[in-house]
Amino acid sequence: MTYARHFLALTAAILAVPLAAHDATVGKLKIGHPWSRETAPGQSAGGGFLTITNTGKQADRLMSATSPAAAEVQIHTVSMTDGIMRMRELPGGLEIPAGATVALKPAGFHIMLIGLKTPLKQGKMVPAELRFQRAGKVKINFKVEAIAYAGPEGGDHAAH
Repeated sequence: MTYARHFLALTAAILAVPLAAHDATVGKLKIGHPWSRETAPGQSAGGGFLTITNTGKQADRLMSATSPAAAEVQIHTVSMTDGIMRMRELPGGLEIPAGATVALKPAGFHIMLIGLKTPLKQGKMVPAELRFQRAGKVKINFKVEAIAYAGPEGGDHAAH
């Protein structure tokens, strides 16, 4: 009977990890709090946000990303020209300097999920894979938050 209880407890703990923990590490890079916002029915694109901390002595570069939730995934920058905000793909990827943290957040660098296959629903996880020039590939899950969610710096991070 003790063996069965331990087995069930271990199984429950293993199954709970992907839902609770969505931070990741690959090489010298730490991916922190990947999240997205809920999308409306029929909305074809959504954003992915996170932080990337490079604890290494060499710069790395986020080269690309993929997700089964979208037809295409791009790394974007946002710029302001004549009072108009414009999003543009970074075809050469995003540099992650040695010893630095780069935040991908609304109105800044971000990951764009284009051609969503279904709307992003609050409380769900969206799987993705990031590819870095040096560190290689890492699987992450974007936690879908409410439309008004401002990110972990907005004070809601304690709930995760």
